[in-house]
Amino acid sequence: MAVAGGCLEAYVGGRGGGPALVFTHYWGGSAGTWNQVVRLLPPEQATVRFDQRGWGTSRELPGPYHLDQLADDLLRVVEECVTGPFVLVGHSMGGKVSLLAAARRPAGLAGTVLVGPAPALPAAVVTPEYRQGLSHAYDSPVTVEEALDHVLTAVALSKPVRDTVVRDSLAASPDARTEWPLHGIAQDITGQARRIDTPVTILAGEHDKVEPPSLLRECLLPYVPHATMTHIPGTGHLLPLEAPEAIADAIGGFLTTIGD
Repeated sequence: MAVAGGCLEAYVGGRGGGPALVFTHYWGGSAGTWNQVVRLLPPEQATVRFDQRGWGTSRELPGPYHLDQLADDLLRVVEECVTGPFVLVGHSMGGKVSLLAAARRPAGLAGTVLVGPAPALPAAVVTPEYRQGLSHAYDSPVTVEEALDHVLTAVALSKPVRDTVVRDSLAASPDARTEWPLHGIAQDITGQARRIDTPVTILAGEHDKVEPPSLLRECLLPYVPHATMTHIPGTGHLLPLEAPEAIADAIGGFLTTIGD
């Protein structure tokens, strides 16, 4: 589909009734980050996944790669791929993008699922020094492996999944790779988040070192009306890969709730 500066490919599945699920991946991820979750959903469930600007198959799309542009892209995907109500499902950076998109109150939005999301209010730990260090997390396969082992996961991933994570983390344009740690992670979007007028559920990994539940309670929940939070036991930050069954179940439960 046509987006600013070129074309973006979306992967559409299912054609059933009810809201479509529109997935947005984390910094370092891809549409494929959601594959295991999507496989566990009912086959008729409508889903849309895509590589965000600057990542994977969208690597050649030009910048800017800031959060507002990513939210523009997300809503363009919705416009082109969804004909009825929809739910945004965003992970980490994709959660912050989904917050911005939901704050625009697009027609048809039924709710938002935030999976280990980056909070609306940047945490105190997000200092310039922290951001500079984070910008080098995906410099090489070795640094990605170190991030996986010491920061991103609390559950061991299979070798094929680990290999995919490494590949995805390196499959970005240089500017897209650094935009999030140097700028997006520090952007305060509390004003926008307060505008959200549809249900929001937050899924937090019990042992998430990136966005721990305590941080989400402090820096996200107070700024999002209609939001609730659920802990996913025993998990770290890469929830769609560490606990796809729990995420699929939680999404299903959320769909039931907003359908009541």
